[in-house]
Amino acid sequence: MSQQDSPQADGSRAAEIPTESSPAVSTGRPEAPPLVSVIIPAYRCAEYIAQGVESVLAQSLNDFELIVVNDGSPDTSELEIALQPYRPQIQYLKQANGGPSAARNTGIRRARGKYVAFLDGDDYWAPNHLAKSVGLLEKSPGIVLVYCDCVLIKDGKPYNRVFLAQEQSSRVSFESLLLQSSTISTSCVVAVRQAILSVGGFDEGITRCEDFDLWLRVSFEGGRITYHPDPEVYHRMHDVSLSSDGLAMIKDRVRVYNKATTLPISREQRRIIRRMITKSESDGYTEQLKAALDREDYNAALASATRANEVERSWKLRMSILGLRTAPRLFRKLHMLRSSLLQRREYSPNALL
Repeated sequence: MSQQDSPQADGSRAAEIPTESSPAVSTGRPEAPPLVSVIIPAYRCAEYIAQGVESVLAQSLNDFELIVVNDGSPDTSELEIALQPYRPQIQYLKQANGGPSAARNTGIRRARGKYVAFLDGDDYWAPNHLAKSVGLLEKSPGIVLVYCDCVLIKDGKPYNRVFLAQEQSSRVSFESLLLQSSTISTSCVVAVRQAILSVGGFDEGITRCEDFDLWLRVSFEGGRITYHPDPEVYHRMHDVSLSSDGLAMIKDRVRVYNKATTLPISREQRRIIRRMITKSESDGYTEQLKAALDREDYNAALASATRANEVERSWKLRMSILGLRTAPRLFRKLHMLRSSLLQRREYSPNALL
């Protein structure tokens, strides 16, 4: 199916998603449309895709269709072998690589469900994820998007929860999203399909933070968003994941903030965006500082710490500058020790449930 692009207010181009669904591929389910369309974009995830698919098929709410979109993955042979046992139960689509936004938009076009749920190819769900989120949507007609807490997995082990690391605002709003006090992970989202269509879907010109951009647009257009606190999603953090590239994520976050300034926002909202761009730029220099310490480049580390402190002054950055000027090797040892302790920190099973 051809895809029309429409210019956005900032000059970028996002997919214009038709409201008509494509003809469905038969999966042995009744002809009536499913309640939920689950969309999995697949790229370099052959090792994990079976666990994700099985977690969908094991949902306590079983009125769904499952659409897997192979986004020109270089491990297609392995991916298709992993998917082979599930082919009667899924719709499998292939396309040239266009990034996660393009893959999800393809799934949205094919979807027939009232709701769409997103699951990244290397993540997986707990059995009641759909039931809990759809239950909230069905009880609250004004809500168009529900998300939940997420268990972070590193080296095969749970090590944190998103809501423990970032306390959520009691009410989700455009402002709380801008301030990052409402943190929505894509694999945690179940949304009204028409609400996604009405704002144009994912912006295919954005590779990272494309989900942040979409949630902002949904909220700005009046779509009400809520969450529940249960950790029903498991998200892997590893080198293949786009989110592992911290500096690139920060740059694209700034890009999304700049795009948001093209909306007809209030003076206060514009002030929040300027403040968050400043914070993001400071975070970027801090990432450069950490990378320089890792490779023992103390001059570059000091330069990054100085630039970060010029953008957004803090006592931590001032202490870093002092340490790098007076005892750089000792400062690096302390930094590496702290990083090691943070990486080894594991929560008890009760904290992750």
